[in-house]
Amino acid sequence: MRGATCTSPNPIEPRLRLSGSFDDTNKRRFLRSKNSKEVEKPFHVPTQDKGSRCKFPPLKLVLVIIICGTFLTLLHSPTLYNNEQPTYSDSRPSFVDRWLWDRPVADPRYVSHLDVNWVEISKTFQKLTERHQRIGLLNFNESEINRWKKEVPSAKHVVLHLDSARNDLTWESLYPEWIDEEEESEVPICPSLPKPKNLENSHINLIAVKLPCHRSSANWSRDVARLHLQLAAAMIAASAKKDHPVHMLFVTDCFPIPNLFTCKELVIREGNAWMYKPNLITLREKLRLPVGSCELAVPLESKERVYSGTAHREAYATILHSAHVYVCGAIAAAQSIRMVGSTRDLVILVDETISEYHRGGLEAAGWKIRTIQRIRNPKAEQNAYNEWNYSKFRLWQLTDYDKIIFIDADLLILRNIDFLFGMPEITATGNNATLFNSGVMVIEPSNCTFQLLMEHINEIESYNGGDQGYLNEIFTWWHRIPKHMNFLKHFWVGDEEEKKVMKTRLFGADPPILYVLHYLGLKPWLCFRDYDCNWNVDILQEFASDVAHKTWWKVHDAMPENLQKFCLLRSKQKAGLEWDRRQAEKGNYTDGHWKIKIQDQRLKTCFEDFCFWESMLWHWGETNWTDDASPTPVPTTPAITKTSLSSL
Repeated sequence: MRGATCTSPNPIEPRLRLSGSFDDTNKRRFLRSKNSKEVEKPFHVPTQDKGSRCKFPPLKLVLVIIICGTFLTLLHSPTLYNNEQPTYSDSRPSFVDRWLWDRPVADPRYVSHLDVNWVEISKTFQKLTERHQRIGLLNFNESEINRWKKEVPSAKHVVLHLDSARNDLTWESLYPEWIDEEEESEVPICPSLPKPKNLENSHINLIAVKLPCHRSSANWSRDVARLHLQLAAAMIAASAKKDHPVHMLFVTDCFPIPNLFTCKELVIREGNAWMYKPNLITLREKLRLPVGSCELAVPLESKERVYSGTAHREAYATILHSAHVYVCGAIAAAQSIRMVGSTRDLVILVDETISEYHRGGLEAAGWKIRTIQRIRNPKAEQNAYNEWNYSKFRLWQLTDYDKIIFIDADLLILRNIDFLFGMPEITATGNNATLFNSGVMVIEPSNCTFQLLMEHINEIESYNGGDQGYLNEIFTWWHRIPKHMNFLKHFWVGDEEEKKVMKTRLFGADPPILYVLHYLGLKPWLCFRDYDCNWNVDILQEFASDVAHKTWWKVHDAMPENLQKFCLLRSKQKAGLEWDRRQAEKGNYTDGHWKIKIQDQRLKTCFEDFCFWESMLWHWGETNWTDDASPTPVPTTPAITKTSLSSL
């Protein structure tokens, strides 16, 4: 079997390669010699009859079979060794392992059972203009190494060695759900992965790696061994001299980590052979980051950070599709970005459902309009909330920018986060389990990354049915930033009173402590300005905070009056708010917000054909009126510049 170790009816722990002392070596030689004598002893016993002599040839045949099987296994084992101690005491090495005590045994986590297609390898090399004098080989078995020497006889082949990761090092330990970001009780530290032993071979100009890919597993991309091999290859490449270009060839039937080795650096692909020419400066910067989200990639500090980048190649971006009710939120978000001093471009993606009137308001707020065709989530039901949220993939088509900080339209920037443009794709806050929250994230636009996202749209399943779940399946290697840079307006079930007080203090701190405040539940502009209307709906009270509500309205009041008009309440929304208030009154909710007399002047402002919202309460729940009517423009619609993104 290719890439497998010998097995017996009673599986045992793989034999380990140990660097024993000279005395240990002599002991092993003595034991091996002793064992050999014990085996040979019967052959020197005088035989008395013919029947007795007939028993020995089968013994020789068994020994020959065992020896041949052992050598075949060793020939096909990859050049990656497990240097750990056995993890359970009742493991006893087999006869073959005792006999070959000094031979390496493959770690099954690193073994790739893919048959190398040498025709594809040959085509890849034929397309290269450069000739490689030294080729580093990682995770290939002995027969494959010999084949490499035949395929590229003019090159010197260096076998690269990498100790395997500890067995107890899991993806969850690299990407924990929670870390102590404030370092109140501990200092988060990532577990270490062994480094390659051939870093001194910086003159290697091509690194070939065979990657395992367990497609039968739903989490094939969250594989410690697979990540380890790619990081090790990146380290070897990064050790090259500044003016020494390096190519990297991955042999795998699953795509390599797309934000470690970007598709812009993919120079040739032939089937399962992926040839990259990485930017070594960028690669070195990525390798300085923690290996996972077990440490903060951007430390949590109180002082402002200074960042100087290529401003005209960087932008904040958001997206509106089928949701004109978010126009006010997007306008307020733009206002908040300008209030903290950022001068980066603001780009908003909109589809045909966003009216000219609303586009005019967005443009007046500073957003550059990009018109897109929506992308349907093929696994969503018709008219479901997540039917069109794969449209977010269009962000990767903003290729006139090198970096994008994506922000949801329902948040405020309270402190300047321009320094995040210095971070690579994907940089985000943690969400739950090993996943990131896509409400604020750094991405690097690229048409080929967009194609990658689209290629797997029918194959990869989103854990939550939305774009965030899908992106987490593609970009499993990501970098954690403090939750202060995407702080959710949410009181979790089980939050202690002390925790609630702390969150409330953060929501209203002046000067701000949080960088970004993300509004969950009913949005501030869709509520009475007098108080947070999440209090009036029992299942939404976990999102209720009057302090956070006031913070949003401070930004609203700083907006020009012509922009505030886009935050007026529609008649149906007014009726809905009053209905919820009356339900809270009937339920006699203990928070008592339903007792507050509403002073919001928007209740008296009408900009629609039908303004008698009180009469709607008589027929609440009937389906003879909808949300589809567009408001009559109050100001003259501004001129709009439209730029279309290419569609599939």
